[in-house]
Amino acid sequence: MNIFVLSFFLCLFRGVLLELLRRQETLNLNGKWILSNGSVSLAAEVPGCVHTALHQQGHIQEPYFRFNDLSYRWIAYDNWTYARIFNVSPELRAKEKILLVFDGVDTVSSIWLNGVKVGSTDNMFRRYDFQVGDVLTDGENVLKVVFMSPVLYASQRSRAHSAYRVPPECPPDVQKGECHVNFIRKEQRSFSWDWGPSFPTAGLWKQVRLVAFDVLHLLQLSSLPLLDVRTSQWRVQVDVIVDAAQDTNMLIVLSVPELDSEQSFQTRFLQGKSKNSLTLNINKTSPVRLWWPNGHGAQPGYRLTVTGFQGGSLMLKTETKVYFRTVELIQDPVVGSPGLTFYFRINGKAIFLKGSNWIPAHSFQDQVTAAVLRNLLQSAVDANMNTLRVWGGGVYEQDLFYSLCDELGIMVWQDFMFACAMYPTEGDFLETVREEIIQQVRRLKSHPSVIVWSGNNENEAALATDWFHIPVSQRPVYLKDYVRLYVDTIKLLVQEEDQTRPFLVSSPTNGAESEQEGWVAANPYDPLYGDTHFYSYLLDCWDWRTFPRTRFASEYGFQSWPSFSTLRPVSLREDWSYSGRFASHRQHHESGNQQMLQQAALHFTLPNSSDPIRQYTDTLYLTQVMQAQCVKVQTEFYRRSRTELVDGRGHTMGALYWQLNDIWQAPSWSSIEFGGKWKMLHYFAQNFFAAVLPVGFEDDDVLHIYAVSDLSGDTTLWAVVNVYSWAELDPVCSLKSEPHLVPAGSAVGVFQQPVAALLAGCGRCTRFSCLLTFHLEDATGQQGPTNHHFLSSPKDAQGLQSPNITVEVREDKTGYLMSLRSAAVAPFVWLDVGGIPGRFSSNGFLMVSRNMTVTFHAWQPTSVSELTRALSVKSLRDVY
Repeated sequence: MNIFVLSFFLCLFRGVLLELLRRQETLNLNGKWILSNGSVSLAAEVPGCVHTALHQQGHIQEPYFRFNDLSYRWIAYDNWTYARIFNVSPELRAKEKILLVFDGVDTVSSIWLNGVKVGSTDNMFRRYDFQVGDVLTDGENVLKVVFMSPVLYASQRSRAHSAYRVPPECPPDVQKGECHVNFIRKEQRSFSWDWGPSFPTAGLWKQVRLVAFDVLHLLQLSSLPLLDVRTSQWRVQVDVIVDAAQDTNMLIVLSVPELDSEQSFQTRFLQGKSKNSLTLNINKTSPVRLWWPNGHGAQPGYRLTVTGFQGGSLMLKTETKVYFRTVELIQDPVVGSPGLTFYFRINGKAIFLKGSNWIPAHSFQDQVTAAVLRNLLQSAVDANMNTLRVWGGGVYEQDLFYSLCDELGIMVWQDFMFACAMYPTEGDFLETVREEIIQQVRRLKSHPSVIVWSGNNENEAALATDWFHIPVSQRPVYLKDYVRLYVDTIKLLVQEEDQTRPFLVSSPTNGAESEQEGWVAANPYDPLYGDTHFYSYLLDCWDWRTFPRTRFASEYGFQSWPSFSTLRPVSLREDWSYSGRFASHRQHHESGNQQMLQQAALHFTLPNSSDPIRQYTDTLYLTQVMQAQCVKVQTEFYRRSRTELVDGRGHTMGALYWQLNDIWQAPSWSSIEFGGKWKMLHYFAQNFFAAVLPVGFEDDDVLHIYAVSDLSGDTTLWAVVNVYSWAELDPVCSLKSEPHLVPAGSAVGVFQQPVAALLAGCGRCTRFSCLLTFHLEDATGQQGPTNHHFLSSPKDAQGLQSPNITVEVREDKTGYLMSLRSAAVAPFVWLDVGGIPGRFSSNGFLMVSRNMTVTFHAWQPTSVSELTRALSVKSLRDVY
């Protein structure tokens, strides 16, 4: 290109950008504010919250330390004020329209600018903007956000609702929480939950800014891919949502350059907030690459540009990503069953959803950094998950969360933020909920990772099974409120904004059957329909008959304690007792600590060391062993049930255990500890969510082995079974099944033999002296992980010896290699490097060989010497 022509275009481009900048100005109001409550004044960072500011400025200790959740309860009962002074330029003040924008206010506040009240807030989950052009002055401007105590506000709203109660009024005493959280539109778990503390936060938890413009301001840009199945042509519906200073005509150009697709549209934006929906037809000659869930394909995205012109001048220029995929929730009649199917098809392919449930990663959202999110989500992918359910008692996650899910192929089951409660339906409550729903759907619907909307968590079940002891005569009132909120309001709004995804009114639900029964089914836990939540802590979790043969398991799990290295920073030596005050305080699930020991005692000998610290750490370890084995048995049952029907039950197509992550250092159902450390359960999940998995179980003393396949093509597999004595490292005998055709996306029995015959054929074995390992093979070798089956409880194992495991650490290109040597069979071998961040390639494993090598992947710089000093190794026999 001629240099003079190039210079001309560069100058023209620079001029266009300058013209665009002149038409809109933004003043960032993040950063340093002053926080006060009448008795203390301190610097506070925005975005942030009161608790974080008090901690950062040294007014309080670490909120998670010991019993500080109770010690700092007073913070939530105070009213707090955020204030700052700022200057505006004459150019900004001269704009036609000036907005003060808050992306997130937590929660109840009044907004004052230069002594004038310009607005108020009552919803943590929505954006607020206020016109302030007439209030701004030359020179200094004083902005104040005055927060009311969320606890007192919720109580006040509850008292005002005098016609009938809206339960639950308060959480169980064991949660040490606050009351009436259902009367305030904030993070419901912030008043406490059965896995988390009560920290009712207040603050400016998202961005704050001034936006000034003469013509229009872009509020939201969203894109939805649409496939015409008759013509196989893709279209992209683009919603351009603006705030216009006056009625504005504009030429909008939509373009997806990589797909050679571009169209122009003459549009008119009406004064104020308005939405224009435009449809771009994708060039049929351009091959479109589809977005697939993790394990089923790649996650390509395309750049979508949106440009707006008025009279030849550039008025709008932005871009986003568009992904192409379809999603269907199939609820069809089942041959041989009175129920309906319940499974998801992505791009026409039935997908088994494997994963967990996501809770807020911290009590204080400003502490949930990009690094925290990436680590947790990558850990989900590393465990072969393809789905996370964003649970309805937390927050709609930040944009980065969903972008990472798009990138990693993690499907998102998105709850709306209503959980385990009835809710009021007054006009002002519904009005703020309407705006919340509209904003959140518009924000999230462009993400291919989001595959389903769900109106609430467990509220259909709470009403149907009478959690709150509502008199029969009053039930119609609550049913009416339920339908008014979730069907007439939320469902209606969601389907107006997004017709590309299924909507479920609740979870668990009977889905289409619940709708037929007036939206609240007689039994929302019916395994013949929809999804189920199932918990049973005292029945034997090793017995697969304990679990419902459901269409879709969206919640299930068992508790465990985090590791000692996670608890140590928030405790003192006097707290290191399983029966002590600290252990009781951190346990927010009624009888949870006792339930863990009772479940463990069914199959394991409980720790009995005379050293109290070792007794404590051994018990922590054993709770993780118990949890991992319990969830393994249950998940494997669901995976092998995908193609089976027994008495009309089965065809299970989803297993999402409760829960992925932790909010603080405490016992919970999580597989990842606060801080990112993997529990034994998460290492087990790597295996039980593998694409090809051998599953073993007994039925009437007959051993069955299934081959479970998530592969896209058929494969031929056979099972290899090795029988070991607890007293020896060499197998007693080995068996191999006949080859079996395993169709794509199926579970097929490949081995079956009475246990007595198997043991007799091996010789020298009884149920108590031997155990089994097994794996699958094809013509190329082993496929999937090696699994194990205990023929008796380990506490009854005969011949189990101390393995005296030694470990040598060395470094290579892949990470740090841990070379293990064992003198005996060692179940549940646990490697721990204390507080050094990272994960092992395998952990919690059954060691039936003399030598084994495991890789440690460090998340921050470390060394062989540091790892060697920190490393400890433990197996089941070591805790007796």
